[in-house]
Amino acid sequence: MTSFFSEEKSVDAVNARMGEDIDPRLRTVMTALIRHLHDFVKEVELTEDEWSNAIAFLTKTGQMCGNERQEYILLSDVLGVSMLVDAINHRRPEGATQSTVFGPFHVENAPIRQMGECISLDGKGESCLFEGRIVDLDGTPINDARIDVWADNAEGFYDVQQPDEQPKWNNRGIFITGNDGKYAFVGSKPVSYPIPDDGPVGKMLAALGRHPFRPAHIHFMITAPGYQKLVTHTFVGGDDYLTSDTVFGVKESLVAPFDKVDNGATIWKSTFDFVLAPGA
Repeated sequence: MTSFFSEEKSVDAVNARMGEDIDPRLRTVMTALIRHLHDFVKEVELTEDEWSNAIAFLTKTGQMCGNERQEYILLSDVLGVSMLVDAINHRRPEGATQSTVFGPFHVENAPIRQMGECISLDGKGESCLFEGRIVDLDGTPINDARIDVWADNAEGFYDVQQPDEQPKWNNRGIFITGNDGKYAFVGSKPVSYPIPDDGPVGKMLAALGRHPFRPAHIHFMITAPGYQKLVTHTFVGGDDYLTSDTVFGVKESLVAPFDKVDNGATIWKSTFDFVLAPGA
């Protein structure tokens, strides 16, 4: 096979340069990447100015990354790649709760809280009781399930976005189930919010005529011995952005009921059972 480069044989020329003793998976991934990338350039007949703009865009995206912000995750999210990778890697049996994107705002080592405790430390927003069970595919309660939850506050910001305005660990906590598999905690009813759109990803969305909003949701990461880890959200039914989530994270089965409470300790109640799939 010739090693000389031409428009017609560009894919062969590049892929032929790979060494013989490289990792097989790396060969598979890079061979496909080169093929699809070159086919894309040929299909749209990319101009030099467009390629230069693309390089500048990727450079600015990298420059926006830091300890508190990952612009490349945002880029992956809004292009639907994060959800596609999640779907491929977390195929679950029928009846198991579906996963969705992890998101950029999780923080390790949140405090372990008692069942029923309130995680809304700033006291803002409309109070909501979140409750339900962690069960297996047969409906049997799961003991010692670890439920890591995090959410935005009533103004649509996570505590790490406002470290000088929100209490540390606001709207975060870890709960451990007992033999009944039940969980319960009090927070604020989630609100919809825009992803950070002051960087290159936000400018791209604007150029594409797309909004930056995510529908109201709360994050859950649930682990238990003998079961697959579940990373998911529950979404507020009726939210304006359910069918246009900018990161494509909504699945119909994850839309949860939020019922108004009459003369209760909270204004709202959301009941949702999580069904874990057995470990591999």
